[in-house]
Amino acid sequence: MNPLPSGLSGPLILHEDPVSGNCYKIRLTAALLGLPLERRQYDITRGETRTPQFLADVNANGRIPVLQAGEKFLPESNASCFYLADGSALVPADRFDRADMLRWMFFEQYQHEPNIATLRFWLLVLGEANLDADRRAMLSGKRAGGEAALALMEKHLESRDWFVGNGPTLADICLFAYTHVAHEGGFDLAPLSAITAWIGRMRALPGFAAM
Repeated sequence: MNPLPSGLSGPLILHEDPVSGNCYKIRLTAALLGLPLERRQYDITRGETRTPQFLADVNANGRIPVLQAGEKFLPESNASCFYLADGSALVPADRFDRADMLRWMFFEQYQHEPNIATLRFWLLVLGEANLDADRRAMLSGKRAGGEAALALMEKHLESRDWFVGNGPTLADICLFAYTHVAHEGGFDLAPLSAITAWIGRMRALPGFAAM
């Protein structure tokens, strides 16, 4: 096994639920960089991230993903992606482009993921028939928020191949994770030609790993 690049601690272990797009972001980042990544899996629907052992040893917040680097634990998916990619071509060298990459990563967590990922989890994992009244009341709002996020992405990609600069960055990886499976939450990507073309470019990247 090749040694890790300078600055990375090892071994790299991902504490994850395989169905999660947030966990997939980290796997995809590692794959595109050729980094070895051990996977430890948990089922969040069975409370496996809320056990006393998990809370004490992995993440006191009871959430995944968590990237373990040697003896250190890093929660939050986008922070973990940045830890892996810092110093690589996935993080722009230009100061403004780096900030713009972060802008899209914040957008993903604030406007994109809370709507698209939430609907996917409710409909694909929990099942619409099993939703309580509170969640049912939120369906239309979540759908509207997700459609607005996709519309903004579509407009941005109509004149460019990647979200920032002239090549893929963490902005693309973080937005790709839940966008390419948005149909599992009931979103129709077929009319969004710029997004679908971008999805194709992402899948064609050397080292790409499917969800």
